[in-house]
Parts: sequence; structure tokens; C-alpha cells
Amino acid sequence: MSADLILLAGAVHTLNPDQPTAEAIGISDGRIVAIGDIATVLAERSRRTQVIDARTATIVPGLVDGHTHPLLGVDTTRGVDLTTARTRAEVAAALAVEANVSPPGGWVRGWGLDPDALDRQPLHRQLLDEAVGGRPALILLFDGHAGLASTAALAAAGISGPVRFAARGEVVCDEFGQPTGHLLEEEAIELVTAVMPTQSWAERRMGLRDVLSRMAAAGLTGGHVMDLDDADVELYRQLDEAGELPLRLRIAPWCRPGDTSERLAELIALQQHHGRVWAVAGVKLFIDGTIDGGTAWLSRPDLNGQSDACYWGDPAAYTRAVHWLAAAGVATATHAIGDAGVRHVLDTIATAPPGPRAPHRVEHIETLPDRQVARFAKVGAIASMQPTHATDYTLADLSDNWSRRLGAERARQGWRCGDILRSGGTVVFGSDWPVAPFDPRGIMAAAQTRRPPAAPDRAPVGLAQRVSATEALRAHTTAPAVAAGDRDGGRLQHGGRADLTVLQGDPLILPPSDLVDVPVLYTVMEGVVRHRHES
Repeated sequence: MSADLILLAGAVHTLNPDQPTAEAIGISDGRIVAIGDIATVLAERSRRTQVIDARTATIVPGLVDGHTHPLLGVDTTRGVDLTTARTRAEVAAALAVEANVSPPGGWVRGWGLDPDALDRQPLHRQLLDEAVGGRPALILLFDGHAGLASTAALAAAGISGPVRFAARGEVVCDEFGQPTGHLLEEEAIELVTAVMPTQSWAERRMGLRDVLSRMAAAGLTGGHVMDLDDADVELYRQLDEAGELPLRLRIAPWCRPGDTSERLAELIALQQHHGRVWAVAGVKLFIDGTIDGGTAWLSRPDLNGQSDACYWGDPAAYTRAVHWLAAAGVATATHAIGDAGVRHVLDTIATAPPGPRAPHRVEHIETLPDRQVARFAKVGAIASMQPTHATDYTLADLSDNWSRRLGAERARQGWRCGDILRSGGTVVFGSDWPVAPFDPRGIMAAAQTRRPPAAPDRAPVGLAQRVSATEALRAHTTAPAVAAGDRDGGRLQHGGRADLTVLQGDPLILPPSDLVDVPVLYTVMEGVVRHRHES
């Protein structure tokens, strides 16, 4: 069979142990039909074959974001970007500018706030009220698990005091029972978002198409999407049928505390939905919240006396839900940040009935004692981790909010990517965008140096947990394939899917500090060029 597309490269890292390297790849109908030296592959050329000569570049298997929220990001990254604000004054100034450019009387929005930017002062609506001139406003913190609402926003939502929730949500109130504006977890935040203007279907469709295109431009050919509202199935279907999905997507809807057997049956039924390059595959659950917000589940409370309970009122109810899904052949991915949460999820996976084709996963794993490290390999659970959460939001001197809450002992047990790998576990890398940037080059660089690529002089966080360049590449390629139950995926081999990334430099040779800026020349998914560098 002649090739539709041939790519010539300076090096091809196949990650296939039977043929580790090559010089060229021939593709037909979305599959690799030739891989080897240039002469052998060019023998598959016909008059209709497109040949891309990239002999100064390196080809690797298509990079995959193992944990991302593209559509949720479209909905929440509206208004002013506060990710670069480093002081309370900078936050206030950015909000004031946003208020000035927003329609008069309309809502002011912001996202990405790091609590460390507030100079160790508690979240309070006064900050918003002063910055936006009394208008309704809502900003989301970087982790997406907390928000800050202005006085006018609270009034619009009818919030005047404490509210009881099924899970760990909280409307934080002062000693007089008055809301401070600080909203913890989804249920509390949704009280405000429910009365805010929403984007139209067309706006969300356009936004999703745009963010996926930007992901492809960063070198991604796939993503494991960790959210799905039932109605959004049609949105993915429309983009796929129009040929506008540049990434191969596996999408997991949420199972929430209190979901009934009827809802579990609906989640199981959703697994039937799929398209050419997307599929509903798995279910996402939460066992806890966040350490920064005081809603994680730790074996003992944090130093503020918080993070001491399960997201589910009864942890056994979580276990029953996972076992029900597993018995139906559905793999699960559980957000578990605190050590007690991780332990309970591993216990649940260890006793789950067989059935799913893909392994169960644990997401985030922010602090982990020694005795739990080897359990990932023992129970066959995937460790889905985000190295940039450690490097971008914590500091080696433990002066950040996350570390101060945990204390030195537990903070030094953070993000143990290296230890889990060395114990035989499978580690998948992702961004959790919009929590952190989705560019896999930055994630691979941070995983190797344990510091932000843009801050080479910053002391590394947990340097013992750094990984090699090859391990970082595998965490974005072969490991996501294992997590998807695709044992032959994530590598370049004859007959395999033609998903690949072409980089101007070699990620296994380049210094990590240079990797983040290396141009992505092409991304190819299903044998089709989805991104081509402008040069």
C-alpha cells in the first residue's frame, strides 16, 4: 500500500522496544504503513504522496495530556487572567482594569488566583467590592475548587448566611454569620454561577475548537478529559463530524456524592457515546477537595485544623459506587489529593471486581507517605500526576500556602512522581488545565528539574522526585496509552495509529530549560496534519 504522507526526520524515537529508532515514517489511511530508514520508506511513495522533509527535526509519538478540562476551561477562563498576579495590589489593579472594560453594570469575572498573592490575608469580598466599584463579581482560585464573590454577587444569588451542602461545599461566614464571599467547592460556587450570564452554544463550540487548536499547536495529539455534562456530548459530536477535533479525546463524566443507582446507570449508558476520534470512556469521581482550600482528606488535620474528612459523607458509599461501575466494565478516575483519600481509593481499587478494559486511576496524589508508594504497582492503579502543580504553586522553603497548611513532613512527601515510577508504578503526566498551562514541553521540563522552566534560579521542589527525559516522554505517550487500556498505543510502529509530534529539537537530548521553547513543527493525528508551524 502506497503512503498518503511520508515524514523524513533527523531522528524518530518510536518508544517501540522492537525498533527504538527510525529515520522516516509512511502513513496511509491514518495508520503507519512504513517505518525505518529513508530509502525504505520512500519506496512507498506514489505520485499522490505528500512528503514532509523534516530532517533537522525529531519525531516522537503523539503527546497526550493525561488530565485536562478543555470545555470546563472554556466556561471558567472568562474575564481577567490572574495567574500572573503576585501581590494583593496587583490583584486589585487587574480587577479594576477588568471592571473598566466590562459593560456597565455587568458582571466582572476573573480566574487563576493564587492565594499566596493575597499577602497571607484571608479571602474576603471587600477586595472585590473596592476593586470593581460595588458591581457583581466572581473570581475563581487557580485550583478551581474555590471562588470569591463580591457583596453584589452574593445578593444576586440570595446568599445571606451559611448554606448546608451534601458534600464538602461551604459558604464561608465570619463570626457573625455573614458570608465573607469565600466559596468552597462546586456546590457553593454554583450558587453564584447559576445567576450569572452564560455563553451560548455557538460561543462554547467556538471556544472549544479554539482551545483544542492551541493544544495541538503545543504538540498535543490527544487528551484525557476529566469532565462531561450530558448535554455536551452533542457538542463533541458536532466538532468531530465537522472534522474540527484536532486531538483524540477520552472523556469521563463526573459521579458526585449522593448520586443514586439511577444516575450510575446513566453514567454507564453514556459510555456508548463515541465518534471517530473521541469517546466517553470512564467515570471521574472525587474523594476529597484541595489542600489549599482545606477540603482535602488527610490522615490527620492540616495545621489550620482542616482537611480532615472525605468528600463523600460515607467513604463506603464511594467504594460502592466504584465497585458498581467496575462490575459494569467502567474504569474510574478518582481525584485524591490527601494521603487518607489516596489510601481509601487504593483500598477500593484493590477490592474492585474485574471488568474494565482500562485500569482504574488516581488523580493528583499531592502528598503520599512511604508506605503507600508501592501500592500503585501492587494494585495496578495508574498514578495520574501534574508536575507543574508542584513547581508552579509550591516553594522549596515551604513558605507557600500549600506547604504551610501541611507542615514540613507532609510537604516533603509531595508529588512523588519519581518514587512511584521507581517502585514499578505507571505515572501519567497531565496539566489539569486550566489549573496549569497545557503545554507538554513545560510539563516535561518541570518534571526533570522540579522548578518552573521560566524560573531557572528558583530552588527545586523535591528534587529527589525528578525524572529522566525518557521517563518524562513516556509519561506523555506510552503511559496514557496504558491508562486507556491500549497496550500497543503511545508508540510508533508498523500498523499502529499515526499520531505523532514533530519537534525542532530532540526532547531526549535538549536541556530541559531549552525544551520549553523548542518549536512544534507539526502535529499529526489520524495521519492528518493538525498543526503546522507558521515558519
